[in-house]
Amino acid sequence: MTRGKTVNRRGKKTQIPLHGTAIEDYALIGDCETAALVSRNGSIDWLCWPTFSSGACFAALLGTREHGFWKITPAGKVTVSRRRYREGTLIVETVFETASGKVCVTDFMPPREKHSQLVRMVRCERGRVAMRMDLSIRFDYGRTVPWVTSKVRKGACEWRAVAGSDMVVLQTKAKLIGEDHTTSSEFTLHKGETMEFTLTYCSSLEKVPPPIATRKALRSTQSFWTRWTKRGTYGGEYAEAVARSLMTLKTLAYRPTGGIVAAVTTSLPEKIGGARNWHYRYCWLRDTAFT
Repeated sequence: MTRGKTVNRRGKKTQIPLHGTAIEDYALIGDCETAALVSRNGSIDWLCWPTFSSGACFAALLGTREHGFWKITPAGKVTVSRRRYREGTLIVETVFETASGKVCVTDFMPPREKHSQLVRMVRCERGRVAMRMDLSIRFDYGRTVPWVTSKVRKGACEWRAVAGSDMVVLQTKAKLIGEDHTTSSEFTLHKGETMEFTLTYCSSLEKVPPPIATRKALRSTQSFWTRWTKRGTYGGEYAEAVARSLMTLKTLAYRPTGGIVAAVTTSLPEKIGGARNWHYRYCWLRDTAFT
């Protein structure tokens, strides 16, 4: 199913996506208390923070860029792109190739401790690639534009978006600029170089958490998922698909209670223009019984 409007083309109805992304082209990452959806073009278009039941701060999935998104992609034309999960994990790697080089964007959410975090790591694997990052936080499903401030601390940028009791903090060494109510960054990476971005949710009443060691967080996230998947004993037909399905169910289970949400999304109709417009973030008793 795609998002957008239905138009007639030579007597046939065709779905036109708002952003050129089909719903099935989104990858899932999560920390077992909430989850985000990452598109093939490097844009995170859905995230409810701090829990599954919270309002979305990235809601472009339901609307437009004005409703919140976070995109990291090459600044120039992409000639080839491909994506995969690291084996046995919920770590997503998206590879972009351009005429000048190749980069890999690694997206993951570390298992939650005190705060929920979303980490994006950009590594140049060949040549040199000019990159662009665009970040637009919109709390309450795109209705609330936050108050944004930033400062440089120990050579890194600390960017804050605050609305009421909600605060999201971006920490990175990339230079940030504000334009048209969006925070952007342009940077160029050469082979072997990496740029890292960490987005953290916390209360606006508390101090900003210190930066995390992103590479250590990546190792611990990989270890968390591989230890869990290795507990599986099924080795029959479609074992890889079974393991991936189990990881998805694990991600949808709210760790404090064990309740499983039907999906991380809401308001996506079964058919564009139809009446079946369900809220899937509920823990449906029938589905829970099956799982």
